[in-house]
Amino acid sequence: MSTKISGDGFRRAPGVLDQVLGQVNDALTILSGNAVASRPNPAQVLTEEPGALNEQERAHAAGLMRVNHVGEICAQALYRGQAVFCKDPDVRQVLLEAAKEEVDHLAWCNERIQELQSHRSYLNPFWYAGSFSLGVVAGLAGVSKNLGFMAETEKQVEQHLDSHLESLPVQDTVSRAIVAQMREEEIHHNHTAVAHGAEQLPAPVRSAMRLMSKVMTTLAYKI
Repeated sequence: MSTKISGDGFRRAPGVLDQVLGQVNDALTILSGNAVASRPNPAQVLTEEPGALNEQERAHAAGLMRVNHVGEICAQALYRGQAVFCKDPDVRQVLLEAAKEEVDHLAWCNERIQELQSHRSYLNPFWYAGSFSLGVVAGLAGVSKNLGFMAETEKQVEQHLDSHLESLPVQDTVSRAIVAQMREEEIHHNHTAVAHGAEQLPAPVRSAMRLMSKVMTTLAYKI
């Protein structure tokens, strides 16, 4: 099938192979650490005093920011997987817009991890593949459940970020500024999903999501 774009020109409409290649390209960009934020880092106006964090505090902050980075890896994969089979174009756009904002979070976390002289999770390809698969399943479940999955994910992420704001060293104003901005936007994503008709997921599903999240955060903090 071709789509006409001019009086004598035609452009082939994207097919399945194009979509697959597009998803692979997105995954490689995200996993390579080359994702670029479209907005300024919320901590760019802050100056970190040399020696503000001791070795133990720096390692702890790096572990938490690595967890947050993994969370953004999962969010990218999840929303892109959900969008693949989403039949409602408006909801699909909601998912893709959320994914776009999460790219900024991903880049900010990556930048902070480097500043803390640490590394991204070595299990990122695993996190991405698993989350994309979950997203596809959610997308196939129907629009309301798809949005419900988004709303519950963001709710649980908000809870994680709350705990990180409590746990991060008080003097680590840079990490705290990034986490605070992320938290604000995750809350917005949750509200957006609810406003578009998100259906509350069954209790066993929510519990399973919390269990998987616990496994992810525990491993990502260390590996």
